[in-house]
Amino acid sequence: MDALELSSQEIRQFKEGSWPYSYRKMGAHVVRDGYAVGVRFTVWAPHALEVRIASDRNGWNGERHALHRIEQTDLWTGIVDDLQEGDLYKYEIISRNGEKLLKADPYGFYSEVRPQTASIVKSLDGYSWNDAEWMRKRHEPYSRPMNIYEVHLGTWKNRPDGELATYEQLSEDLVDYVSEMGYTHIELLPITEHPYDRSWGYQATGYFAATSRYGTPEQFMLFVDRCHQRGIGVILDWVPGHFTKDAHGLRRFDGSAVFEHEDPLIAEKPIWGTLAFDYSKPEVRSFLISSALFWMDKYHIDGLRVDAVSSMLYHDFDKPAGAWRPNRYGGRENLEAIDFLRELNKTVFLHYPHALMMAEESHAFPGVTAPADLGGLGFNYKWNMGWMNDTLAYVERPFNERKHHHNLLTFPIWYAFQENHLLPLSHDEVVHGKKSLLNKMPGSYEQKFAGLRLLYGYMITHPGKKLLFMGGEFGQFDEWKDLEQLDWMVLGYEKHRDMQQYTKKLNHLYLNEKALWQLDHVHTGFEWVDHADTRQSVIVYRRKAKASTDALIVICNFHEHAHRAYRIGVPSEGSYRILLNSDDPQFGGFGYEASRLEEGSAIDSERKPWHGKRHSIELALPPLSVMILKREKKSRLKKK
Repeated sequence: MDALELSSQEIRQFKEGSWPYSYRKMGAHVVRDGYAVGVRFTVWAPHALEVRIASDRNGWNGERHALHRIEQTDLWTGIVDDLQEGDLYKYEIISRNGEKLLKADPYGFYSEVRPQTASIVKSLDGYSWNDAEWMRKRHEPYSRPMNIYEVHLGTWKNRPDGELATYEQLSEDLVDYVSEMGYTHIELLPITEHPYDRSWGYQATGYFAATSRYGTPEQFMLFVDRCHQRGIGVILDWVPGHFTKDAHGLRRFDGSAVFEHEDPLIAEKPIWGTLAFDYSKPEVRSFLISSALFWMDKYHIDGLRVDAVSSMLYHDFDKPAGAWRPNRYGGRENLEAIDFLRELNKTVFLHYPHALMMAEESHAFPGVTAPADLGGLGFNYKWNMGWMNDTLAYVERPFNERKHHHNLLTFPIWYAFQENHLLPLSHDEVVHGKKSLLNKMPGSYEQKFAGLRLLYGYMITHPGKKLLFMGGEFGQFDEWKDLEQLDWMVLGYEKHRDMQQYTKKLNHLYLNEKALWQLDHVHTGFEWVDHADTRQSVIVYRRKAKASTDALIVICNFHEHAHRAYRIGVPSEGSYRILLNSDDPQFGGFGYEASRLEEGSAIDSERKPWHGKRHSIELALPPLSVMILKREKKSRLKKK
């Protein structure tokens, strides 16, 4: 028995759905016996009559390279002696009705560059990692800063000749940029192999293959390695909810429903033209859970953002009446998907205790970040889609209407601590005619930039971790164009350069101030000072840390009008220093009362009760601005 032959225990675990490292033997693996080299193939094809290997070495005719079925299983395996690393291959499957299918390897590690679709024999061993310090120091994320830069690698920045940048080039340019801007993590739109550029990776064919669009597996390892060496975590968008119908992919893999459900009312995802995985099959669960662990094992990935969780949880997700199948109790919940997600998260955290497992869940399913053993789904983060929708609905409104919708700013706090939340301003909000974040803002050219600075300041100071899609940091005016690089040319204009510098300043302030992340997920980290000033569209709140001296006061004026004298209550007597004023001229602001409100200046408290406090301060409040204040540890006031 060679080292790549499946043991009876591994076969049993695969059939039970409990083999988390199935990729170590499934698929194509180079075998060496002395000077002889070959490739062992193992594939799951339960309804096939024959399985062969078609390759560029045999003229894509697999008759000479047939695999054999492992006795009493649905697995096929065999060694092809005259193949080696770098060779192209597909599974040639003869279905029960005699149809010949050519399929890419579901477990393939590398693929041809689209539009070609063959798998490539590839070993992932041999890369010399240099991120041992990062890997050793990974900790629980809850009381640590997390500010994510979301990236689509194909459109961040192209090469001078217009071609896509490689993983290796991005490991320098992108990683340097993200580090300089003060982000803690990069989140990549899906890089699992996919046939169509404009699916952005969300309709995959290869769940174990880093797309060859941007280079080789070793180059992607280098990208992750350099991120870690610069102190930047890497999160992958991962899509276990559905897969593409392309002929070479998973759809009807052996001529019948293998990865999908046989019932089209369960399998079909009509809004995307894709197929859902059949989570009732243990082999499918082994496949998907192994994919999750694979990226952490082979590529040192720090976490996964699990896409479209709501579409997995509900059979009727975006389906009209009569177009979906209820569960065995007559309900809409997909019970098998719920069990799968719980098992997925339990397995990931068993092997990688400090991994990030983030759910994009938009339907208020209870307990998304509650432990799986206690009835939750077991994620450790959930995208706060409610905050995102309410906030964007508010900031897009004309200034004179905002007072009637003040609850859009205040209501999200009521559920902010029900889950461990991340606040997303993602790619989904700047495509398909939704306009860029900058262009969503009402008012004049200058007011649009002021509104965007205010939005970012509000996000950074609101409870929850943060995510911003690329281009937002410098105020890209056009919405995301998914076939072109970002509009870097706008940095030739002063307002966009100022916007970029503001985002950089805000990011570094976030890193330095514990109150903005240390108590992110508990009520004690947030306190309203004034949430009821609807007439003037102002909110004031405190963010707190474990040490009272680290607390901050945040004042957001969402109105176009300034206030020359605005009073707020403060928790104690002292001098309150301005850490950030988004209206500062250095950020492109209007400079309202600039001499009194410059960064570093301080405002002394008065013994004048306000907002239920014995002391208060009065300051000028610029239009469309956010101000962040911190009490100086050594007050300038003399005790009387």
